[in-house]
Order: sequence, then C-alpha cells, then structure tokens
Amino acid sequence: MIRHARTGDQDSIAAVVASAFGRDDEARLVAGLRTDGDSLVEFVAEIDGRVVGHIQFSRLWADSIQLYAALAPVSVLPEHQGQGHGQALCKAGISYCRDFGAHGVIVLGDPGYYQRFGFTGEATVKVKSPFSGSPAFMALALEPGALDQPLIIAYPAAFGV
Repeated sequence: MIRHARTGDQDSIAAVVASAFGRDDEARLVAGLRTDGDSLVEFVAEIDGRVVGHIQFSRLWADSIQLYAALAPVSVLPEHQGQGHGQALCKAGISYCRDFGAHGVIVLGDPGYYQRFGFTGEATVKVKSPFSGSPAFMALALEPGALDQPLIIAYPAAFGV
C-alpha cells in the first residue's frame, strides 16, 4: 500500500532510509527537508502496517516562476527491495508532482533505475545546478517545454550545496 507519510511515521522513515543506504546521511537529508519546510510531499510503502519504503520530493529554487521538484531520496528496506515498492513510490510521487503543478522533476541517482520513469541526462542540458554534468543528474519534464529553456536551480539548504 502506498500512502502519504504522517507525522507518526518519522522514526520508521528514518530507519528505512538509513537501512536502505547503509548510513544516516540520507535520513538526515529527509529530516532536514521536512524541518526546514522544503518537503513538497512524502509517501510511504506499507505492508501489514509496517513502513518498508519511503520517497520524498522537495521544492527547488529556480530562476523561473514555475515550480520544479527534486526527487530525493527513494528508499526501501533491503529485504523488500526488488519487489516493486520503489517503482510504486516513484510513480505515485511523480503523479502527485504533476497534479500539484510542478513543471519538472530533477533527480541525482542511478541512470539505470530512473530512466524507466522517463528521466534522462539529455533533459538537463539547459539546467544549471551544483550537479550539472554528472551522469547521475537527470530530469523529467512534467509539462511540455518545461526544460527547453535555460534554467538555473538551487537546492534547499538540507542538501548542503
């Protein structure tokens, strides 16, 4: 089951994120985005009342009046990986961002994973950010032409860039 994260999920989310990445850095990022008010939406994957996955989208600051979102991170407990939970979380989150009015989503992640959702490095050709040029820096336009014009984006402070 995929649902919106609730306040009571915060400890479970932190445990899922830390377990999925094998360290606390990403869990601190999630908490920082939430605390700073930069989180647009968080979803969890739940099995029998237990949180087994999490995804967060945060706002990006752009030199445009349009809304852009950062997908970071998506996490699934290691024993539940490879079962479609991450994919379901990504699809739910991207759909939400589109419905919410975001024009595009930016991700820094594994191209082999995120390309299945339509993210490409080519979509970032006109996007300037601290991560520009990295093969892991990809984007997905949610509105036609959303990434066709030069765009400068800045990440929330929790990203540390």
